[in-house]
Amino acid sequence: METKELYKYVIGYFEKEQPEAKTELMHKNPYELIVAVILSAQCTDKRVNIITPDLYKIFPTANHLSLADISEVYTYIKTCSYPNNKAKHLVGMAKMLVTDFNSIVPSEINQLLKLPGVGRKTANVIASVVYNKPAMAVDTHVFRVSARIGLTTNAKTPLEAEKQLVKHIPEKLIAKAHHWLILHGRYVCVARKPKCLECGISKYCKYYNIKR
Repeated sequence: METKELYKYVIGYFEKEQPEAKTELMHKNPYELIVAVILSAQCTDKRVNIITPDLYKIFPTANHLSLADISEVYTYIKTCSYPNNKAKHLVGMAKMLVTDFNSIVPSEINQLLKLPGVGRKTANVIASVVYNKPAMAVDTHVFRVSARIGLTTNAKTPLEAEKQLVKHIPEKLIAKAHHWLILHGRYVCVARKPKCLECGISKYCKYYNIKR
């Protein structure tokens, strides 16, 4: 199957099966989302969603978080991965939001990347989820799933995968496609033992057909 046909089939499948795909990170506003995404690095959304309700209560705005002691923030996030670094990043991010962006989470990727703790994946998540921009965030799930299916070819880095995906996915669907691939990787195309027999894409999946 040619690349163009594969993308058409995969997109058609997800549009039918997951028309309302969205992030599973709990948040009520852009500030809460950027906090959650920073915490989600190498940590499950489930764990982040356990941590954040109390964190949001104590630090409900960027201004509150910017004035916090790093050690206090640590006590609320210590059960996630790399809590020391993330506590520093969260406070630093909040300080910059307040001083440089008037407490408003920016919409541009290059501005988001200036914030402590914000890498390209996090910036793309914020741009796509909050501002509905055609940004493709490539995390471990997206990187794995897109390669297995055959949507990406020989991509060595998340950025290479991102460029290939954005090239072939219609601009209006890029933000949603990010969630399609994440959720598929989280619940079906899991890392160690993908559930190929339950997968609606397996008929055209590169990994499945090679394995078979």
